[in-house]
Amino acid sequence: MFSVRGPKLKYFAAILAVICLIGGVYFTFFQSRGFEKTSATIVDLEADQTGEDVTYYPIVDYTVDGVSYTGRVDQGNGSYSVGDTITIYYNPENPEIIHGGKGIGIYLMIASVVILAIIIVSSVREHRGLKETKETIRESGNTKYAPHMEGEERELYFLTDLGTLKAGHRIEDANRKVLYEAKMTELTMFGAYKFDFIDHEHGTTIPHMVGHAEETQWGSILLDDHLTFEFDGVDVWKHLKENGISVETSYTAGESTLVGMKYHIFRDGAEVAVAEMTSQYPHEDDAAEHKVASAVPVEGFFRIWTKEQNLDLLFLTIMAFARSKSIDDKGGTIGAKIGTIKKLTK
Repeated sequence: MFSVRGPKLKYFAAILAVICLIGGVYFTFFQSRGFEKTSATIVDLEADQTGEDVTYYPIVDYTVDGVSYTGRVDQGNGSYSVGDTITIYYNPENPEIIHGGKGIGIYLMIASVVILAIIIVSSVREHRGLKETKETIRESGNTKYAPHMEGEERELYFLTDLGTLKAGHRIEDANRKVLYEAKMTELTMFGAYKFDFIDHEHGTTIPHMVGHAEETQWGSILLDDHLTFEFDGVDVWKHLKENGISVETSYTAGESTLVGMKYHIFRDGAEVAVAEMTSQYPHEDDAAEHKVASAVPVEGFFRIWTKEQNLDLLFLTIMAFARSKSIDDKGGTIGAKIGTIKKLTK
């Protein structure tokens, strides 16, 4: 299964624009080749209903060389009325073949131009936005992630905004104080989203470009899925690997039921955190108040145990799982199965 979002939506729209252009050229310049024009009178309207939408196609009477014909015109709308006179085109070799003219072709060509214009504008804006983001990061001096720094172990909570198109993410402590968050500042259909990554503990804000989630699901033992998105123009899993991140993934189990995922997160070979999927109420008191069973995980919500004091790279790692809905650090599922087998055989 392939999703049609982000870059793939752009490719799909480009293909649709080309199809519209080809169709428009055909209907405008070639469909009427050899046809002749005449007037026809609408004698009836034929309804064609699709769901709640109804389109009316005119049934017309017309005369060619003294012979009367009746036929249906292939262009429908809601403005026709019985008794109206309209122009039609007929095949002189077989006058029973008629059509309504070039109207649909013009509309198709206009549609193709509009779609292509939207794609071009969004691509230019994304390229400019990525360039500006990288320049802002360079000027701020925050071109690298903060170094690994260990402190007291703490239990943190990763939450995802629900019910909004501008979905953001945050890490809170046990007192619900937001320590680190990503706020979407610009929502786009084709290009990457703009986010501000805010480190409240250290007082820094860094802009980043976060692409639409892309899904390629094979559902095969041999071919793994690939669920990912681009981060500042690079595949997020590749970006994490380049910055020393690796993750050991396994299924968690309770009462003989698989209930979610558990992630051991490593940076340059040293374990920096353990994260588990939770319900959308990761705080224990909220879960109790809403009577949420611990065996009901929700994508995008995690409980974290870590001694890491600089949360930027850890935050991005968990955000990668939350947004892509991947199960392992390659964007697939096989890693989780292997990790579970290793855990069970120890």
